[in-house]
Amino acid sequence: MTEQATWEALVPLDRARPGLAEQLAGALRAAIGDGRLPAGTRLPSTRGLAADLRVSRGVVVAAYEQLAAEGRLVGRRGSGTVVSAVAAPTVDSGRAPEPPRGVAPLRPGVPDLGMFPRAAWRRAYESALSEALDADLDYGDPAGAPRLRQELAGYLGRVRAARVDAATLLVTTGAAQAFAIVAAALRRRGETRIGIEDPCSAPIRAHFAAHGVRPVPIPVDADGLDVAALARTRLRAVLVTPAHQSPTGVVLAPARRAALVQWARRVGGLVVEDDYDAEFRYDRDPVGCLQGLAPDVVALVGSVSKGLAPALRLGWLAVPAPLCGPATAVKAAADLGGPVVEQLAFAHLLASGGYDRHLRRARRVYRQRRDAVVQALARYLPRARVSGVAAGLHLVVELPDGTDDVAVAAAARAAGLGPLPLSQLRLRRQAGAGPGGRPPGLVIGYAAHSPNELDAAVQRLAKVV
Repeated sequence: MTEQATWEALVPLDRARPGLAEQLAGALRAAIGDGRLPAGTRLPSTRGLAADLRVSRGVVVAAYEQLAAEGRLVGRRGSGTVVSAVAAPTVDSGRAPEPPRGVAPLRPGVPDLGMFPRAAWRRAYESALSEALDADLDYGDPAGAPRLRQELAGYLGRVRAARVDAATLLVTTGAAQAFAIVAAALRRRGETRIGIEDPCSAPIRAHFAAHGVRPVPIPVDADGLDVAALARTRLRAVLVTPAHQSPTGVVLAPARRAALVQWARRVGGLVVEDDYDAEFRYDRDPVGCLQGLAPDVVALVGSVSKGLAPALRLGWLAVPAPLCGPATAVKAAADLGGPVVEQLAFAHLLASGGYDRHLRRARRVYRQRRDAVVQALARYLPRARVSGVAAGLHLVVELPDGTDDVAVAAAARAAGLGPLPLSQLRLRRQAGAGPGGRPPGLVIGYAAHSPNELDAAVQRLAKVV
């Protein structure tokens, strides 16, 4: 058998489907995982494999980069690209294999965890360790490592048009701790309620409630949060997702932004901006953060949970200057500060440009996957209306009138899929189609799976519907 035939058999490609690079990476990943490509195996050059498989060199380069980022391939000077030793399958111990643990197809809210830049993070971590002073390993500033706060302030100003001073920036254990700090700061001011978009993220809604601040629903329309409805309440705090409303995907319109800032200044209120996935946009111009317009009344919350991985538990909170002292006190009481070495590693990744490079690569991949799931929905669920596709890592599929989206989501879970019912993300009943007067729909994620997997998942979902 010729070498060309060997590689064609090892990595079969379906050229009728999109995402050849994803197919190639998946085939190589499987071959490494089951031992057909053992540790130390030298792979062909990108040009050579592209010629053997009759694909463009860019397809092979993208696949190799993905597997290198996962730690499965390494480049060695003089030896080309080889299978990493850490990617070798474990020896069978005779015990029953553990069930596979992974992200259910179509589950929203998670990135592709396999794309985590392991090699870049390892280098950043090693640099952080080698450069850290002995004093860095002591109990530090509860607001976070000064170097990371400085790098974050620059990054947020450059990428999100934020106006952030490192002195008023706190490094948190993900966005969840940032919300807990905000809740505590609100309670100290005598506020026990917060306006929240309707529909909204159910976990965030529950998080505020668990910390003693009751969510009050404020409707969302095609222009984002209804500021006029907010103004009719006696609230003095509101949580918004202006760059990519969660879950509908709409952008807070410029007039609404201005009205929201005016409302906050008029009532002496606080706008909490959840900037959860704003780095990912595909078909629209950049949308700067609201905090950049009014740092005196807006608290900015962000994290690396969508950009890198939730397990890192790295987030940030930029607060108006008067809240900095109370927020830092709450942070100190919670944990005396976060893990410093990880913070220094992220600072190095930011300073070296590694985070920017990873996000650029992720945007390319996620756009392909967004396109694939939209095409699959048009093919298998042609009656469904799809929205919120211009940015982020999820979209909304509105189902035909009379559909019980809760039942559909439950059946989808039984079929191994992970969409969320739109009606359960609403705080109050609204006029419209669907059971109980709620517009039926599903929130679908597409970041964690290849185009082929998404096509198959949507086909299964269509059968459920």
